[in-house]
Amino acid sequence: MPLLKNGHIVGEDAFQPVADDAALPASGAVLVSYARWQAEKDQLSGRNSPLGISLPNTVDVLDFGPEAERFDLIVLSFPKFGDGRAYSQAHLLRARFGYTGELRATGNVLRDQLWHMQRSGFDAFEIPREDAAAVFAKALQSFSHVYQPAADGRVSALKQRLAQKQSGPQKKEAAE
Repeated sequence: MPLLKNGHIVGEDAFQPVADDAALPASGAVLVSYARWQAEKDQLSGRNSPLGISLPNTVDVLDFGPEAERFDLIVLSFPKFGDGRAYSQAHLLRARFGYTGELRATGNVLRDQLWHMQRSGFDAFEIPREDAAAVFAKALQSFSHVYQPAADGRVSALKQRLAQKQSGPQKKEAAE
């Protein structure tokens, strides 16, 4: 499955998914389930390699949020088209808990929803089909300006205009 990170197709995922009943590799980036994290928190916290977690969309991020900074990657799931709980999870992780690591969308990731996923805080996407990765990457470039503030940190068009107005008269005065 292709991986799209920060608008670019990535050749290989650095994170190796590890099943709950499988042994952890001694080194290297691993991706574990939320259930495994709950069961082996002390052991996993002691690793010196990047750690990722896959959160089901049923997890209350308000409870999990303070632990988010422990992870280099958080994978949030879109199990079906009409289930948008991962949007809220992503927004809360970025806006309320200040998570700066990789937030990856997996599951039913659709091209038409990528822009909204990115605005919610996602910066990586598992693309369902190999031949669609380039089309998905292009979809992220659909809009050059945004109108509402969101978890992606982009400056709204209104704030850009206000900044230009404020700097405009000062530039005139300096030139005279």
